[in-house]
Amino acid sequence: MIKSRIIYLLLTALVLLLSSCDKESKLSPTEDLGIVDMFSPDENADPRVKTMYNDYGVWVRTYFSSIDELTNAILAQDALVAMRGAENLEEEKLTGLRGVFSLTDFRCLYQRDGETIQKFLKNTDKEMHALYPKGFTREDVQYTTLSNDKVMLLNYTSGTTGFSKGVMLTGNNLAGNVTFGIRTELLKKGDKVLSFLPLAHAYGCAFDFLTATAVGTHVTLLGKTPSPKIIMKAFEEVKPNLIITVPLVIEKIYKNIIQPLINKKGMKWALNIPLLDTQIYNQIRKRLIDALGGRFKEIIIGGAAMDKEVEEFFYKIKFPFTIGYGMTECGPLISYAPWDEFVLGSSGKILDIMEARIYKETPEAETGEIQVRGENVMVGYYKNQEATQEVFTQDGWLRTGDLGSMDSNGNIFIRGRLKTMILSSSGQNIFPEELETKLNNLPFILESLVIERNKKLVALVYADYEALDSLGLNNPDNLKTIMDENLKNLNSNVAAYEKISKIQLYPTEFEKTPKRSIKRYLYNSIAVD
Repeated sequence: MIKSRIIYLLLTALVLLLSSCDKESKLSPTEDLGIVDMFSPDENADPRVKTMYNDYGVWVRTYFSSIDELTNAILAQDALVAMRGAENLEEEKLTGLRGVFSLTDFRCLYQRDGETIQKFLKNTDKEMHALYPKGFTREDVQYTTLSNDKVMLLNYTSGTTGFSKGVMLTGNNLAGNVTFGIRTELLKKGDKVLSFLPLAHAYGCAFDFLTATAVGTHVTLLGKTPSPKIIMKAFEEVKPNLIITVPLVIEKIYKNIIQPLINKKGMKWALNIPLLDTQIYNQIRKRLIDALGGRFKEIIIGGAAMDKEVEEFFYKIKFPFTIGYGMTECGPLISYAPWDEFVLGSSGKILDIMEARIYKETPEAETGEIQVRGENVMVGYYKNQEATQEVFTQDGWLRTGDLGSMDSNGNIFIRGRLKTMILSSSGQNIFPEELETKLNNLPFILESLVIERNKKLVALVYADYEALDSLGLNNPDNLKTIMDENLKNLNSNVAAYEKISKIQLYPTEFEKTPKRSIKRYLYNSIAVD
């Protein structure tokens, strides 16, 4: 009961967190977040709330972070909306929208019936005084008490290999992640965090919001698309104590800053001299730490496979990073190890509140499906009993869909997704994510997808056209030369059965999920000539 109450309090605190943001103190890349309402009181609601609802139709209570979220949330709702940045609002598409007013100066920005907003604004002070004659105090805040096994959050899967599914997370599921974060002191009171993962993302919700709020961490919300350039500027200004990120950010730093430096002729010579190499690596590590704000204790990387070369380099220079593993169905954390205990090549150690096993089709197989159970595991998919039954084994283990292995100490080693694995003509398992990670770190490649076509591997590549333009290289001949060289370099560093037969340029960025993962299933047809 205590756990669920804590989580409910934290979720409710999001209102206070967003509404109390001081615009002057915000990081320059950030933007004000929108605030909208879709609250309709039930029969058991507080009478005062019912009075407000009867008078004005709706009471402002729920927060959303973007116009897209707003649109999706209230398309069919009867709602009043309070917004920052409402200039991008497409009112005609929101058929149930009754009105919009500004949170900055409380001007009426839009109203459908001609009176709703004006009536609401005119009588706000009067109604608040009538409801709370002694002022609104802490004692006036009442929270619903829910048992630990009640569903408190509906979080949707990324939808990279198919349609998204609603994951039902209970108070126990959320509390398992939060209490782990508290016990391990991932965050402490007074720490600073830069939140650039969407709060709809399981990691963002659990650690940038819930855990951070529970311990009293100062959270700065990044309101723009988190490109490496914007994030680096934000790190410099915020100076976070903990960084949770995806591999792309770290890989771009390595590719754009470190790799050119260590590939210089004189530097290669110096790195082969004992003691001197240590001094150079120490300097590189210090410069990296300073570039990322200079105050963090570690960087936690997750959400995708990390390039092996990059991982090995950062491990060699003793950079304070670690790789974690999780999924939305676990709210999200499954494994983690602090950077000074992190085992190279692993994705951390299974949490002490979780169990894991490797299910193999045959005993001699090198890898098997990672299956887990424990406090963090969801109760099922929302209104999708068939998918729920498919994802759980008969003895109650969650099928993660990830292939890997586990050592005797509980360290998990992931190879790739079961759904995306390609079986070669010689019977070898090919994991396209591993090849894509290598491709994305080659010159002038922003993102890639490896697919199978006529029993051969083909790489779909979206090139860095902006960089090519800046260097005057954006023409068909130069592109062919560059990609031919990339293909040669890639194939020289992979097994024979993993070699790519062709790089095919893709004209646009690949379509993404809200969590910025590529919707792989949309590109299956491209596998056919």
